[in-house]
This record gives sequence, structure tokens and C-alpha cells, in this order.
Amino acid sequence: MPAPTEPKAVPTLQTLPGDDVRQIMWRFADRYDLAMLVQSARTVARGPVARLVAEGARNSHEWTAQKASLLPAFDESGITAAFLDPEFGGFIEGPKNLALALAAFELAWVDAGAATCSLAGNLGLAPIHERGTPEQRNHYMSLAAPVKPGENRTQVRAAFALTEPLPFVGVETGMLSGKVSVADWPTAGEPLLQVEKRGRFITNMGFANVVTAAVDSADPRIKGTCMVILEETDPGVFDRGVPTKKMVHQLSSTRDPVFSLRVPASRIIGGYSIRDGVIVPNFSHSDIIEAVFRRTRVTVGLMTSAKLLSAVEPVILYQRRRFRGGEGAPGTPRYELGLQQKEDVLHRLTDVWATGEASASLGFVAARVFDELDPLEKKKDEFLASKKLSGRAARTALAAVHTDAIEMLALSGKAEGHRDETRLLELKANSLIQYAVLDSVANVVCPACKLWNTGHGANMMREAVSLMGGYGVTEDCPGFLGQKWMDAQLEATYEGPEAVQRLQLSVTMTSELFLAQFRQWINELRQIASDHPGTGACALASAMSLWQWTLAHMQKATDADGAKLYHKNRQGVTFPLADALCWLLASRQFILDVLELEQKGPANPAVADGLPGLLNFLTDLCHIQSARAAGEVSRVCTELVYGYNRHPAWDEASCNACYCAEALQSLEGLIPGIDGSARAYADVAETGEAHPPKAGPCINPTGLETFVRLRNRLDGCLTGCRLAKDRAADALTRVMTREALDYPA
Repeated sequence: MPAPTEPKAVPTLQTLPGDDVRQIMWRFADRYDLAMLVQSARTVARGPVARLVAEGARNSHEWTAQKASLLPAFDESGITAAFLDPEFGGFIEGPKNLALALAAFELAWVDAGAATCSLAGNLGLAPIHERGTPEQRNHYMSLAAPVKPGENRTQVRAAFALTEPLPFVGVETGMLSGKVSVADWPTAGEPLLQVEKRGRFITNMGFANVVTAAVDSADPRIKGTCMVILEETDPGVFDRGVPTKKMVHQLSSTRDPVFSLRVPASRIIGGYSIRDGVIVPNFSHSDIIEAVFRRTRVTVGLMTSAKLLSAVEPVILYQRRRFRGGEGAPGTPRYELGLQQKEDVLHRLTDVWATGEASASLGFVAARVFDELDPLEKKKDEFLASKKLSGRAARTALAAVHTDAIEMLALSGKAEGHRDETRLLELKANSLIQYAVLDSVANVVCPACKLWNTGHGANMMREAVSLMGGYGVTEDCPGFLGQKWMDAQLEATYEGPEAVQRLQLSVTMTSELFLAQFRQWINELRQIASDHPGTGACALASAMSLWQWTLAHMQKATDADGAKLYHKNRQGVTFPLADALCWLLASRQFILDVLELEQKGPANPAVADGLPGLLNFLTDLCHIQSARAAGEVSRVCTELVYGYNRHPAWDEASCNACYCAEALQSLEGLIPGIDGSARAYADVAETGEAHPPKAGPCINPTGLETFVRLRNRLDGCLTGCRLAKDRAADALTRVMTREALDYPA
């Protein structure tokens, strides 16, 4: 008889993921320029920024000389120039959404206020970059580059003034109390404008010398809204205002400025035309902020992701050292593991880590989508300009493209040999179709990233702080976790609070072009589940199917009073569905990033050694996150599908339909099993009762059979998710960490 063999050890996590791993997962392993930017941003974050936080610089609302030292640090490291095109002093060719996202991530790993201070300058210039005239772009972008030795000029430091003071409290972007009027209009010269603007919660105002401000017309000679460029040296009042008394992001300067300035009409961003004696801006303020926010929201979402992932190592160190200095000698479980002897803290930390990974995956894919979209958007604009299409005519032309885009997706979903390859190649070669497909995704992943990363991320950051015990809410908490938790609350409101993102999602997620891709993603996840069953892809695909069915059902269904359910004013319907979709998108992208690591990791010597254990751990995290997403989707969908129906009551017909317990017992001898079957599937009244003691008859899911089937399948797909959590928790007790963080406490 052969001797029993020892079970083969399963590789587990050895060290925390490093740069080489992240470069593969987030798709910039072939970008040396981005790798260098990451290192530069990290040097600033874990050097000057971390020292400022440790020295208590966050304790002041004012923009101090100590905080101002960050600006030259940003300039010298290349962070400032990362936003600029090479022709204006930058060093990164092409779109820069991923570059800026990576820089923000590194800075926010230590302090989000410092990240905001850097990014707000880009935000101030973004209206000019996205919609400015060539002259405006050339002038202000070149001046925004850091001053070189020997240059005699003032560097542009920009701010973005959109929101207004009370009563709008900085959240209503469609209502502008800022006004613009014609101050002077020479017969043969350019109009001179009078701009009146009171800003609210404007970042960088402690030092900005150029402001892009949103204003509304207060003069019949100017049509609609626009954005204008204001300079510190313009005639009139350029009052920086009082500092905002924030409890968060104190390493950025935030004030409530007041402007009363005269500027030439050439400062209208994007230019203008004159029609019948009226100045007509080429872009309204809404046109501009739509182009700006759909990109910059992504970086804000990633700032919260950085917080979550930065919390992992400090929490592990705290858990292991919790009891040292008391009972327990070195080498004992109490000394070596501390709190990690207990399952609860390990399970909670895996949830924090999984959320951080999924939110980072969602944020970085959104940044990459915009990098792909930017050149296609330019081609789209050129096409519309060549056809002289704008407004409704332009929207109609693009809607026609959607039909071809859906055809392309349908063809690409068919197997080779069963599709028209010539037609497919023709459609794929059409840049407008490529734009439409990618734009439909961007319109969803951007608000989803901002909503889920900052909203759910803030909740999970609280969980991370709680894992530090009382230490978590002290100023000297390792990793500055208490400050990061507070900062996350503000990030959830930046560039539109959560309701704004949900509202946008409720519109964009119903696009047939997006839903066509969503159906393909479900099929792809089914295949992934077949090849990689441990990822939780099967549960995620089932959850996506349930969400898709629920969305279609709610668009057709009415409530108990006959009112339409899926409507912009029924936010109790549209908003929860938007929330549920975010869970799905984040979990899916996390799985795809882990598969990318599995595919390309072996070719990197720095990654290959510990790759099997890392993949096992990340796969378990995927399973954990997919199961959590599935649970959230199941809860939301079930509440919506059943929740708007009125529960049946015990009327005469319902009481008469009840089985009588005595009658069932007497029939048991004739029909064995009838008593148990009736009690399982129908209402049974006991002796002396008119009906069972409950709210009413059990619900008959007539018409909802598909939903019930999908829900039951989803429940079964959760099999094994807790085993994955146990494995991931065990890995946390074994992973090697540093003795101390690489930035001060």
C-alpha cells in the first residue's frame, strides 16, 4: 500500500504588490514617461508633503509660506508640466488622462489636499485646453510651464471659479449669480466686458493669478452663459476673499473670492461671434464644464482609491504589534500576530483591500478610456465642423452612427465564419463609430468611478480607521488614516455631489449602445468563469443579468397606483439602479486587471518569482468583491421589483383560498405529502384561524418567473465566496511587510 503523500502547499501572498505589478495591472508597463512621473510624484508625496502633514500644517486654514513650498516642489518634479503638451513645456505626448490620474493617486496616497492643490491648477486651465481658441491655448498654456533659468516672466497659476456663494452653497452648477455685461463697445473695436463674480469654495485662490470663471449674461447684447478668463492685473477688483474653514484638504488653498473686473471680449473661452449686434459665445458654460468634468472626475475618484490601498500596510502593522510590550514573548502567536489571531479583523481588512483594488481598477480604466477617446473626439468635431452641423443637427447625425455601431457590436459578437467580415472591417474602420462606442462607455464609467470610488470608498475608509482602534483618530496615526477618512468626505462632493453622478448614470446607462456592450461583457465573464472559476466571474455575470433584466422591467413597469417607475423624478428607482451598476463595473474591471497580470506577469523577472501566490490572493479578492457586488445588486433589484407592488390583504377571497390544517391532515392518508407541500407553497390556516397570522397571502410572482429564476441562480453562484475570504484572510497573516512606512508618522 503506497504511503500517503503530503498535500501540496498552495502558493500564497509573499509581499505587498509593487510598482512592476501595478504597471501591468493598470496598463502602463510600456510607458517609461509615466513610470518616471509616478516616481517623481511619489518622491514629492512621501517627502515634502508627508513632512508638512507630520509637522501639523493641516491645522491651519490659511495658505501659509510652509504650504506654498509645495508649488516649487511640484514644478521641479515635473508634476506641473505633466498637464502640458510638449509644445508648451510639457514632456508627455498625446492624451494625459492616465498620466494625471497616476500623479493624483501618488499624491493622495499621502495627502489628498496636496493632490488637489496640484490638480486644481490643471482644472483651472482645462476650460482653455478643452474649448479655448488657439490663441488662448497658446498664450496661457505656455505661461503655465515652470519658469526656466533666465526667463523673465510670471508663471500662470490657475483656478476654476464655477460655484457661487449662498444660497447655492457650491453645488448648483446650472445656476449662476455671476454676471457679464458690456462695459464699452467701440465702433471699430473689440467689446469690453464687465464681469461680476462671487466664488464659493474655489481651490488655489490663495495664490492663483488667472481664473476661469463661469458667468451668465446680464445684458441683452450678450447671449446666454459663458466662461471668461480673468487675470490678477485686470482693472477692477481681484479679491481673493476669506479662507474657507475646512476640516479637510488643508494643504490646498480654498477661498471665497470676489471679482469685479473689466476684460476684453477675447477672454470669452472658445471665442464668440456677433449676430445682429449680440455677442454669442461659441460655448456655453455648460458645454465647457461637461468637457472638463467628464475627465477630471476620474482623478478625484482615484484619490479615494489611493487612501484605501495606502491603509492596508499600516493596518497590518498595527494588528500584528497590538499586544507587544505586554504579555507574550517573541515567537508566540500573541506577539507575532497580535489581533490577527482573530478572524474578524482579517475579514474586514480583506473587504477594505478588495474595495481599494476594485476602485483603482475602475478609476484607471476610466482614465485609459478617455485617453483613447480624446483623438476620436477631435475627429468627431472635425467631421461635424466640415458638415457645418451643430446643436440638434449634430445630435441627429451622431444618433444615426449609433445604428451602425450596434451592428458592429452584433457582428463582433458572432464567431468567425458566421459573420460578414468585410462589413465588420468596414464598420471598425469608421472613426465616428469607434467614437460612439467608446463614448457610450465613457459616459457611464466616468460618473460610476466618481460615485462609487468616493461614496463607497469613504464608507470603507471609515472601516479602515476603525481597524486601528482609538489610534485611528489621532494625528500621529500611521499613514494619516484619520485625516484621509475626513478628506474622503469632501471628495464625494467635488465636481458634483453623488446625486449629480447618479442622475447622469440614470440617463447614460440606458443607452442601447452601452447595453449592447454590457450584454457582451456578460458573455465574456461567463467564459472567464469557465477558465478561471475562482475569480467570482460567474456570480458577477449572474448579477449583471439580474440587473439588466431589472432595468428593462422597471422601464416598462408601473407602481401600485399606475404611475411610471423609470422616470427622472423617480429617483428612488433610478438612483439605486445606478448604484448597483457601479458595483458591477468595478468588480468586472478588477477581474480583468488580475487576468492581465496573469498573462503578462511571467515575462517580468521582478514579478514572476512571487506571481503564483500573488495571483492566488488577488483572485480571492476578486471573488470577495464579486460576491459583495452580487449581494448589493440582488438586494437593490429585489427591493425595486417587488417594492412598488401593494401587498395583498386578507380579504374574503384570500381567506377562502387558504387551506385548512384539519382538512390537510385528513387528506394526508389519501395523498401522502400533501400537508407538507401545501405548507411550503400555499397559505394554511390552523384550527380556529381564518388565516395565518401574517400581513397577507404569500405573493404570487406571476410575470416575474424570469426574475425569480435569475435571483435563484445568483444565490447559488455565491458558493465558495466565503472560502475565498478565509484564504485571503490567512494570507494576511503571512505576508511580509516593512518595519516602518516610507513616509513619516
